[in-house]
Amino acid sequence: MPNQILNKILINRQLQKKSLAVLLDPDKVEDENFDDFLYVCVENKVDFFLVGGSLITKNIMGEMIETIRQKTNIPVIIFPGNSLHIEPSADAILLLSLISGRNPDFLIGQHVIAAPLLKKSGLEVLPTGYILVDSGRQTTVSYISNTTPIPHDKPDVAACTAMAGEMLGLKLIYLDGGSGAMYPVSPKMIRRVRDNIEVPIIVGGGINSVEKAQAALEAGADVIVIGNAFEKKPSLLPKIAEAIHSFNLTIA
Repeated sequence: MPNQILNKILINRQLQKKSLAVLLDPDKVEDENFDDFLYVCVENKVDFFLVGGSLITKNIMGEMIETIRQKTNIPVIIFPGNSLHIEPSADAILLLSLISGRNPDFLIGQHVIAAPLLKKSGLEVLPTGYILVDSGRQTTVSYISNTTPIPHDKPDVAACTAMAGEMLGLKLIYLDGGSGAMYPVSPKMIRRVRDNIEVPIIVGGGINSVEKAQAALEAGADVIVIGNAFEKKPSLLPKIAEAIHSFNLTIA
C-alpha cells in the first residue's frame, strides 16, 4: 500500500497517539546480541526501526534488515547519511533535507543523485525536514554535513525553520540533537515548533531517561527516537515504551 507508513504516522497524529522508534547504527550493533535485542523491541511494542547514520563503515544494512524481517513485523525506515544509503529491502526512507543548515549538498544535492535509485527502489519516500539542534558537543552529523546546528536556546529559529519546511511541502519535521547528544532538544523548542506547524514531529538525540522522554511527549513530539541511550542502558527501552503506552492510554 503506498504511503502506508506516512499514513500511520498521520493518523496517530490526528489521534494524538505517540510512537517509539529505535535507531540502529550498523556500525554499533553487536551481532551476538542482536536477536535478543530484537526480542526486547517486539516485547515492548516498538513502532519503527530507523536504520542508518551519518557515517557508516560496515556494509551490513541489508543483512540487518533481513534479520529484522525474520524476527519481527516492525517496519524498517532508512535514516540515510548520504545518497549511498539506499537499501530496497527496507519499507521506507526518510528523505532528509537538512533545512537547519545552508549546505546545498544536504538541502538538495544528495537528493538529485539519489532520485533515480529511489524511483526504482520501491521504497516509500518520506519527505522530511531535518533540523539539527545544538546538544552541547559537535556531533558526527554536524561535522559530516558541515552545518551549524540551531542554538539550543533559540526555539523561535527552530519554529520558523519548521514552518518554512512545512510550507515547502515536507511531510515530517525531525528535531535532532544528534548521536551522543549531551542534552536533548528542549521541551520549550518542541512546544514552539508544535504550536506553529501541523505535520508530525519526530524528536531524537539525548533522550536517555524516562523523564526526558515524557517531557518531549508532553511538549508535542509525535515520535521519539532512542539509540545510543538504549545501547548504554538496556533497561531504558522498556521504561520509555511503558511511558508512551501510558501516555496513549490517557488519550484513548
